[in-house]
Amino acid sequence: MVSERSGYDRAVRFPVVLFDLDGTLIDSGPIILASMQHAVRTVLGREIPPEELGLTIGGQGIVAQMQAIDADRADQLLEAYKEHNDGLHETLEAFDELLALLPALKAEGRKLGIVTAKRHRTVALALDRFPALEADFDVVVAHEDTERHKPDPDPVLLAIERLGGTPGESAYVGDSPFDIQAAKSAGAFAIAVSWGGIHPDDRLLSEEPDAFVHSPQELLDVL
Repeated sequence: MVSERSGYDRAVRFPVVLFDLDGTLIDSGPIILASMQHAVRTVLGREIPPEELGLTIGGQGIVAQMQAIDADRADQLLEAYKEHNDGLHETLEAFDELLALLPALKAEGRKLGIVTAKRHRTVALALDRFPALEADFDVVVAHEDTERHKPDPDPVLLAIERLGGTPGESAYVGDSPFDIQAAKSAGAFAIAVSWGGIHPDDRLLSEEPDAFVHSPQELLDVL
């Protein structure tokens, strides 16, 4: 039960709901993987299977991902990635059924936030593509906002703090094992979604999320 001091409706299970961006709100997995493959092919002249590249998506951010591929040429990989990826945002699609739920969550008095490994510059590209997203969210915590990143809890805790909530009255919704780890470490309710297409279900389940949902309607039932 939510405390009197929070000012939220007692009927709402989680008055603070946080969302990952890539693979949760927007269907960005295909363009992320395409740009990573392009960077590796262009800079290193080799191929890395997409399932191997996808293992790190959603965690420490694109710089760490490129350093993991080749620390000596990470800067070149990053530039090749950005040059390729920026233009692909024009083809970006969202998970429309989930986006359609957001106004209803807001109407119930909830505070909504985005917690992402993306930098604010890249988040802005997605928000420009889907302007309604910006109106629905009260806070965006991106890579630059914390020194430590998912799976560390700091980004989740910062979003909760900025929204005036507590971990116990907050849920974090994400499609990666790093999202689940960050939520659980922060003391928030960890909800894994299956529609991201980046991480397989068994990998998500191995992190023991508090809930695992396969559709936006299932998510609404949990929240």
